[in-house]
Amino acid sequence: MTLKATSQLTETTLESFSSDAIGDDHLFTSLDTPMRANAFEMSHEDKKDRISLLFSEIMDVLGLDLTDDSLSGTPDRVAKMYIDEVFSSLDPRNKPKVSLFDNKYQYHQMVVEKNITFYSYCEHHFVPIIGKAHVAYKSSGKVIGLSKLNRIVQYYAKRPQVQERLTNQIAHELKTVLETKDVAIIIDAKHLCVASRGVKDDASATVTTYYGGEFNTPSKIIELQNYINH
Repeated sequence: MTLKATSQLTETTLESFSSDAIGDDHLFTSLDTPMRANAFEMSHEDKKDRISLLFSEIMDVLGLDLTDDSLSGTPDRVAKMYIDEVFSSLDPRNKPKVSLFDNKYQYHQMVVEKNITFYSYCEHHFVPIIGKAHVAYKSSGKVIGLSKLNRIVQYYAKRPQVQERLTNQIAHELKTVLETKDVAIIIDAKHLCVASRGVKDDASATVTTYYGGEFNTPSKIIELQNYINH
């Protein structure tokens, strides 16, 4: 994927839009993933049972033969995939635990973890978003284990998403955890809702960015993009 087009984001809460107004536009309505207040009253097992039943109905409406050996287990597989895998981060109990360490080596330049592969799902059509995240920060006195950067990206990706919100959520989490404004996020992703349906453009990619603190200058933006492109 290449950095074809960039839109710089800030933590802005947008007004609500109706589904008719949104249509195919990829808009997000808030920094937080929209969730009902009682989202976790039902157990995971009950959710799986309910999803399996409802997905069976969808397959039946489509005219598929649920008695066929290849299809009979599909509703249960989809339910398990939704709860335990691709949407597992809707449950805040799955948030990764992050430990910080003293910056013993007194390294005060930027740390860049690039090409973090992630898979998410477009919340407008529930089809995959496949991309790479590039994460950078400057230590405020503490450092984070590199694998935790990957885990934070994966945590916010494993839920129905729009790329703009995903970018901001990762940035907000890292600023909070690292106690610094010096955080930068670049996400380069392909949306299958664009590639496999609608306009059916398989060649385009979407790039979103967040540049905070010292990264929010033309020279630092160019420096960071040079790191990523080499």
